[in-house]
Amino acid sequence: MTNDPASSPAPGGPSGAAAAWRGAAYGASFGETERRDSWWLQPLVQGLALLVLGAYATWAAFQGVHYRFGNYLSPFYSPLMKPKWWPLSPALLVLGAPLGFRGTCYYYRKAYYRAFFADPTACAVGEPRKGYVGESRFPFVLQNVHRYLIYLAIPILFFLWWDVVNAFTFEGRFGIGLGSIAILASNTLLTLYTFSCHSLRHLVGGRVDCFSCAVAGGPRRRAWLGASWLNSHHMGWAWWSLCAVCSADLYVRLCSMGVIHDVRLF
Repeated sequence: MTNDPASSPAPGGPSGAAAAWRGAAYGASFGETERRDSWWLQPLVQGLALLVLGAYATWAAFQGVHYRFGNYLSPFYSPLMKPKWWPLSPALLVLGAPLGFRGTCYYYRKAYYRAFFADPTACAVGEPRKGYVGESRFPFVLQNVHRYLIYLAIPILFFLWWDVVNAFTFEGRFGIGLGSIAILASNTLLTLYTFSCHSLRHLVGGRVDCFSCAVAGGPRRRAWLGASWLNSHHMGWAWWSLCAVCSADLYVRLCSMGVIHDVRLF
């Protein structure tokens, strides 16, 4: 038996082999690693997906046209505001909060830090820098605004769900079209993504040391457990919601342009 702490597991921590694996890239040159798996695949795919979806969302937001078709409204333009004094796309008046909320999201930070900044590219892979700065310096320190942006992101969901009601209303009656389903899917996934946020989980129960000692501890604990379950799927909600909101906008846009026709199912 050895007394070398590097080869002995810490109480409740990883084994020496796991610790060595995590620290194998310390001091290594950029991209240097002993890993034999396709560690580069995930950041590559994530980077391409962020580029494609981000480019489409930016393009759609600046268009200012073809965002409405009948009772369908693109989620990029909700709530719809068109003041006379605003000469640009109305989407630019409302996208600041959801874009800031998503852009500073803990999961998306991980995705684009790895894909675009290689910080780190992957576990046990050499980085292009030797020192660790983290988010303590400008401009990355501004990422901490995420915990406050959730107060702006949640109210927008009420407008989006009103859009869902409208999407299922045709000439004053209930109906279902493919656009209805696209908008419902988009807003459902946006809601799951928002309520799976780490900041919301912390608000619900992160500041409580003892649920049985807190006011309304039982309901708060159940809410915290629900938020924790949603949070465990946060990565999935993040990607599916981004794909769904772009798809809903694309469907409304193509219908408005006359490229496709909305299919009424009921």
